[in-house]
Amino acid sequence: MKKTILTIALAFIWISFAKAIDPAYEAAMQKQILAMNSIPNLESAQEVTNGFLRIAEAKNEEWLPLYYAAYNQTMAAFRFDVNKDNYFDQALELVQKAENIAPNNSEITALKGFVLMGKLSLDPASRGQSLSPEIMQIYGKAINLDRENPRALTLMAQMELGMAQFFGSGPEKACGMARMALDLYKKEEAKINEDYILPTWGKSQSEEVLKNCK
Repeated sequence: MKKTILTIALAFIWISFAKAIDPAYEAAMQKQILAMNSIPNLESAQEVTNGFLRIAEAKNEEWLPLYYAAYNQTMAAFRFDVNKDNYFDQALELVQKAENIAPNNSEITALKGFVLMGKLSLDPASRGQSLSPEIMQIYGKAINLDRENPRALTLMAQMELGMAQFFGSGPEKACGMARMALDLYKKEEAKINEDYILPTWGKSQSEEVLKNCK
């Protein structure tokens, strides 16, 4: 009887494990991530975003497709001649949908701050007073949710550097955060393989911050 119960329990565990690993989903995500890392123009950027959105529709329990769609929209706003506010707003909507699936997720929280930082960059004079404290609070939350998240530290370092430059103070705090982030990227790189679909971006942004450090 005990052997039968154990067999049934193991079967349920295997079924749950099989459900958790969806090869088709992972393959589709890997394909889109690869495409996202080599976008030559706005048309390609939109195709990649649409690809992630199709995955999100098919796998509505997964937060990563929405996350990457939001990240891709954000990067398109930074890179291309588009209605940037509109792109950032679209990204925020996607971030909110991802957040509804995975509340209190450090990666999603950090990305939300990144999108808002994009909006801030469009008009620092009029938006700085309202958005800067909110962005800093969001990055602080992302760091507290996961102390091993290098993107949260990188983005906070960028924000700290921007504020230091605005107020004419030293970059020491930003530099310290950027160095900590780079250490975390080294740890992260040890986990990455060809099947890895979690976020890995941001290392170059930490390196850019460090260029301002002595």
